[in-house]
Amino acid sequence: MAELIPKSPCAGLLALTIGGMTASEVDAGMDAGVMTSLVPFRGREKAMSDALKAAHGMGFPAPGRATGRAGARAIWFGQGQALLQGPAPDASLGEYGSLTDQSDAWAVVRLEGKGVRDVLARLVPLDLRPGAFRRGHTARTDLAHMMASLTRVGENAFQIMVFRSMAETLVHDLKTAMEGVGARG
Repeated sequence: MAELIPKSPCAGLLALTIGGMTASEVDAGMDAGVMTSLVPFRGREKAMSDALKAAHGMGFPAPGRATGRAGARAIWFGQGQALLQGPAPDASLGEYGSLTDQSDAWAVVRLEGKGVRDVLARLVPLDLRPGAFRRGHTARTDLAHMMASLTRVGENAFQIMVFRSMAETLVHDLKTAMEGVGARG
């Protein structure tokens, strides 16, 4: 019988440093913890937010926003949806909505360093200037030719999430953009 060995989505692909910018994997099994989709039942949105705050110290995020911080973050993930990243969801949340484990479904990459907005400007159709896309802002968007979740997590740092099956494509596109920006500097 074959022995299966768990691998992270970006195993062997990252970390990558070019021109003072670094792309590194945020391993869902280690750094990002558990990832759980939260979808409140109709009419239970406030109750879900209150329960999330009581259990994990953050409310349900407004559209285009993330709440919490590294290690325990709730990311807006679409209309009426959030992704709880970090802690396993408190069982009480199941009373107010559906909870679905997404831990193995996503490749999560942190892109940081001076010039990362220029890298992302080559890949996403968003205004990422600090006044327009602040820390804690998030968007579901096209990244090159794939769907992604993009969250600003620091002054010069972004978290990028794509489907696990697109990890190699993401790293390729990031590397190409980073090389282009790095060559200018």
